[in-house]
Amino acid sequence: MTENRLTAELAAQLQELATAGLTRHRRVLETPCGRIATVDSKKVLNFAANDYLGLAGNAEIARALADGAVQWGAGSGASHLVSGHLAPHEALEKEIAEFTGFPRALTFSTGYLANLAVTPTLAGRGDAVFADKLNHASLIDAMQLAKANGAEVQRHPHNDVAALEKLLAASSAKHKLIVTDAVFSMDGDLAPLPLLFALAERHDAWLAIDDAHGFGVLGPHGRGSLTHFNLPAAPRILLMGTLGKAAGVGGAFVAGSEIAIEYLLQKGRSYIFTTAAPPAIACALSKSLEIIRHGDALRASLMARIAQLRDGLAGLPWALLPSLTAIQPLIVGDNEAAIALSGALWERGLWVPAIRPPTVPKGTARLRISVSAAHTEADIAQLIGALEELA
Repeated sequence: MTENRLTAELAAQLQELATAGLTRHRRVLETPCGRIATVDSKKVLNFAANDYLGLAGNAEIARALADGAVQWGAGSGASHLVSGHLAPHEALEKEIAEFTGFPRALTFSTGYLANLAVTPTLAGRGDAVFADKLNHASLIDAMQLAKANGAEVQRHPHNDVAALEKLLAASSAKHKLIVTDAVFSMDGDLAPLPLLFALAERHDAWLAIDDAHGFGVLGPHGRGSLTHFNLPAAPRILLMGTLGKAAGVGGAFVAGSEIAIEYLLQKGRSYIFTTAAPPAIACALSKSLEIIRHGDALRASLMARIAQLRDGLAGLPWALLPSLTAIQPLIVGDNEAAIALSGALWERGLWVPAIRPPTVPKGTARLRISVSAAHTEADIAQLIGALEELA
């Protein structure tokens, strides 16, 4: 009887999601991630992946992964601090530190785990966290963990530096932590990092930056959003970057000062209590970093495709947010309308996902168009033509 009541309650909540047009569905890819994919037995142009440089299917990286598995085995066997920190992990962390300009880096199995390590480790009782309202879900969850540890949490309107400054000035917290995405994952715009860094300096605060969508794409040699803004690898900054988007593989890192990274290693629960990623992943990422470092042509191609898309979509009835990154959000508004537009594109062989609340604010359901360096001029022209037809 109890089981029936419990499952009935879940079923009712699922029905509420369906009624509101918020049910999520998975599609099954039957080919590797790439610009063209076979999905649910249908061949489509892929505008859904965060594979910004087209490296997810790169043959050199795949060979490095396979060779790494032959040499180092399939798994790490334990957490980094027990017995799972192998030579490829150590080499990769040193390469990431050198690439980002920080003294040291720590690798994680996912970006979610990396973000869960930073905020609740640096902010506890008597401390305060200041977060942008459009931060990624992993940053929000990390903030909630910090709150559970006794930290005060304050959120400010998106990219509102003046509001953030007022909150910082009014706070008497022992330690202050500013947390932000560098490139916001659903809007594609950039945080005003120079202004945030200036506030962190003025108020003696930590600045934690999630560069998931900037790493590999922005800045000289793809070093990320900090170098895009010509900001230093300062001791008060902790830089998180994911390695499954532009880098094309998987995992994440946090880079920072020697002391800050050692502190995360000793105190970060999502680092201490997680089995290390397979060492072959680190081998593949070393090859990926090499390609990113010398990938100016890939980045130039990506920027050309972004410009082509924006020029082509100007004047359509849906608002294209002012993003100059690979994330191009087309605001539809209504949930069902966004799903219908996505479905109409799917029927035309174009995979462009509809994003709805709670991922984005209510009333701002959208198509999230992900542009890749692998896309051709013809690919972008096909998407533009389809949207023009549907408009």
